[in-house]
Amino acid sequence: MGAVFSQGPSGDSGQFAPAVRQASHHLPIDRLLGDTAYDGEHNHRLAREDLGIRSTLIPLNRRNTGRRWPKTPYRREMKTNFDRRAYGQRWQVESVISRHKRRLGSALRNRREASQERESYLRIVTHDLMILRRAV
Repeated sequence: MGAVFSQGPSGDSGQFAPAVRQASHHLPIDRLLGDTAYDGEHNHRLAREDLGIRSTLIPLNRRNTGRRWPKTPYRREMKTNFDRRAYGQRWQVESVISRHKRRLGSALRNRREASQERESYLRIVTHDLMILRRAV
C-alpha cells in the first residue's frame, strides 16, 4: 500500500509517517500493527488523529525506563489495553517479507542510489504482480 526508500543501515522509524500516509491514501486503514521500532507518541498521534485510524497496536519500547508508567496518552493506552491476540497476526507481514526476499533476492544489484531506488520499487511491483497472477 505504501513504500519508502532509504539508504541503510538505519532504523525504520523514520519511514513510518510517509509509508502510513501513502497506504492510507490508497485504502482506508482500521487497525495498524507495528513493531516496537515505531513506538512513539508522534506515530500513534499521526495514525489516529491525522489519518483517522481507529486503533494502533504498537508494543511499548521501554527505552531503558524500567517499570515507569508511560507519560503520554496513546503509549499509556498500549500499556493497559494492548490486544495481544490481534497483534499476533503480525507474523503474516514477516512471512510476506521473507517470501519477497526468497523469490526476488535480498540484495540490490545496482550501485547508485537512484538506480537502487528504482530497483526497489520495481521489485515491489513485481512481487505484487506475482500475488495477483496467483490469485487469478
